[in-house]
Amino acid sequence: MNRTDDRLLPVLLICVQAAVWPGAELVRGDVPPASALLVAVLVAGPVTAALALRRARPVVALMLVAAACALGAGPLPVGAMAVLGTAGVALALFTVATERDTFTAVLCVVALAAWQLLQNLSLHGLSDRDGLDLVLTALLYATACGTGLLARRTRRARGTAERMLRRAEAERHRLPAVERRRMERELHDVSAHHLTAVVVTAGAALGLRDRRPELAEKALEFAAETGREVTRALGAVRAPAPSREEPASPEERLRALVAGFRRLDQRVEYEIDPLPDGVVADAAYGIVREALTNVARHAPGAATTVRCRYGDARTEVVVTSAAPPAGATAHGAGLGSGRGQGFLRSRAREAGGTLTSGPTAEGGWEVRAVLPGRSAAPVEASVPRSYRFAQVTAAVGLCVQPLLPVLVVRSETTSSGSQVSAGVLFALLAAAQAVALLWLRRAPRAAQCVLLGLAPLWPVAMAVGEYAGPVLLPPALGMLATCVALAADADANANANANADVDTDGDADSDSAVPARGRHSRRAWIIASAAVAVHAVAMSVAVLDRGTELPDWTVPAGATAGVALVMGAARWAGALRGRRDLAARGAREERIAAWTEEAVRDAWAERRRIAAGLETTVLARAADMVAEAEAGRLGTAADRAREALAAMRALLDTVPAGEPGPNGPELRPQPTVQALDLLARQCRATGREVEIRLTDRVPERLPTAVDLAAYHAAETVLAVGGEEPAVLELDVEGDTLTLTATGVPRAGRPAVRQRLAVRVAALGGDLTTEEPGAVRLRLPLAGAQVPEQAPQRGHEEGAR
Repeated sequence: MNRTDDRLLPVLLICVQAAVWPGAELVRGDVPPASALLVAVLVAGPVTAALALRRARPVVALMLVAAACALGAGPLPVGAMAVLGTAGVALALFTVATERDTFTAVLCVVALAAWQLLQNLSLHGLSDRDGLDLVLTALLYATACGTGLLARRTRRARGTAERMLRRAEAERHRLPAVERRRMERELHDVSAHHLTAVVVTAGAALGLRDRRPELAEKALEFAAETGREVTRALGAVRAPAPSREEPASPEERLRALVAGFRRLDQRVEYEIDPLPDGVVADAAYGIVREALTNVARHAPGAATTVRCRYGDARTEVVVTSAAPPAGATAHGAGLGSGRGQGFLRSRAREAGGTLTSGPTAEGGWEVRAVLPGRSAAPVEASVPRSYRFAQVTAAVGLCVQPLLPVLVVRSETTSSGSQVSAGVLFALLAAAQAVALLWLRRAPRAAQCVLLGLAPLWPVAMAVGEYAGPVLLPPALGMLATCVALAADADANANANANADVDTDGDADSDSAVPARGRHSRRAWIIASAAVAVHAVAMSVAVLDRGTELPDWTVPAGATAGVALVMGAARWAGALRGRRDLAARGAREERIAAWTEEAVRDAWAERRRIAAGLETTVLARAADMVAEAEAGRLGTAADRAREALAAMRALLDTVPAGEPGPNGPELRPQPTVQALDLLARQCRATGREVEIRLTDRVPERLPTAVDLAAYHAAETVLAVGGEEPAVLELDVEGDTLTLTATGVPRAGRPAVRQRLAVRVAALGGDLTTEEPGAVRLRLPLAGAQVPEQAPQRGHEEGAR
């Protein structure tokens, strides 16, 4: 709501109040005294100003409105503050509920109810009036607060959904670029590190060939082993897959990295704290590897220290190298691509930290990264106790405030009667109904039973309190809470019927889904029928006890018809809201699924494009390097390593271009099982945790049909949405590939099950849902053709 709307409502309330008083008095020909008009203006001015600014300071605005109306109610006649004292305060309370936390809103409701009670007692006494205005005003305040809380929850849910959609759409366009940067960075890290080590080792061995001939043999073995490692590492870059074995801890990986550089005659000391697995550990490893590689290139033999400190506030990663020894030859100088420092800062920034690098006073070089520590995760700030105490104190002050008109303006003698007014009894019943509504979401059946039990007590309170007002008003007030409960039940049933496609055993066939939906419908109709019967009886008893000129049979008939109409409208409104929420959620999930599919295909196309260049450049020259090393030609092996580095730099120069492959922009490779990491990454970007597990029995290459079917089955299972963490596990048992998905309760719906069954049946497999939230697919490998080329080649499909 904009500023114009904020000002319009207070002006509208002032106009309505002016029409009620003094407008009605002027129409009857009675001119109010000038003093009363002056007091009304003095009250209306601050109330209007406070309501106009209510969104900036909602609690302060509520206190000002309540205090002004209470002070004006003393000297002014009845009705002079009727609109501002009820609708104005309710509007301010609604704003508090929408703009502040639940505790503050509920505290304001309780304070206002107590304020109304004390004001009624101070002005009119305990039993001189029925006190129905107290109940009506309290219900108005409770309705305003409940509506505000519902509006805030709806607004927050809508905002969350919109943010999720924006994030999914942004990730749709970002995922291909992220994949391109990942491969670019991994190519640099893997190739530059390994191939630079070969060049440095070979250069040192060739320089000392006359004095230490044994180094040449060791350098040849190192070159051959490193070349094979480059081939394996770049294969992992082309198709990153979930780990098939328990990975080493971050501390072990860093120690192994340091040990590898020590084998290159680098003097490296380290102080490494244990690190937890995750983004911080990966960033620390990449930073240390790049820094040590730069030392080996530009300062071979320099004393180097690696420190990794993991603390509560931050994680420090420092790599400090001294000046290179005199006479040391930098065989790796000029081999870098010039991107190392940028990649270092990129790693630190993606982990949520910063990185600085530069020369030291002793002539060396230092790389320092500050990454998040143990307490880096954002924690919602709790409200201080002193603030809550101040809120309660202000509420108590507001409750005492209605006594001011008695002390300042006037004092009346109250009745000394001992009879309890009907208003007090109505207030107690309304409070009991409010408590039951508070438990409606946690224990809906118990709350509904309590509300039905309270309904017959309204005519009893009318008789005990000798209520003489409108006979239908108290039963109607008692019916409001039941209508709210029925609307909430209809809303919940809409979601329950949508989820009833999957029964408690996880089977989604029609024989079980229909009874599940039937149980929800029968239960809902039983509750609605009981509510109509109980409230119709209560209303009939109230009317017949007062007496009526109509025939006796028309009273229960009319009461039943009226109650049924009201209850039906409440259920219809609740069901309409539930269906609308379901439709909005379904549309949102469809958009996210479509964007996920598009993003994965684009990212997979980028991976295949870069992998195609990788296979014809770096990998080919790495294979030549291995062959030359095995043949004993160290100098030629070093030349091939240099050529591989040059090819890597040329490939890195073409990576950001994003040029279309040989198939043109109209074709894209179809994702396979090796694209599951992209699918999981996209799902995590939309707020759902997805884990991919691959056992060591799954072969490197799968038959084409099975490879495609397994990926599309995983995509279908995750596309139905949900907030539960999902786990996809692939395993091979005999000649059958098994895909087990857990944490996917919506995957058992008939429509999803049918899509999966069609895809599985085409390969002669089977589909089972053995437990709730789990789906298992078995795809036979026997008889399916395994592609001759590497599976990373992908399968082409027309661009969508």
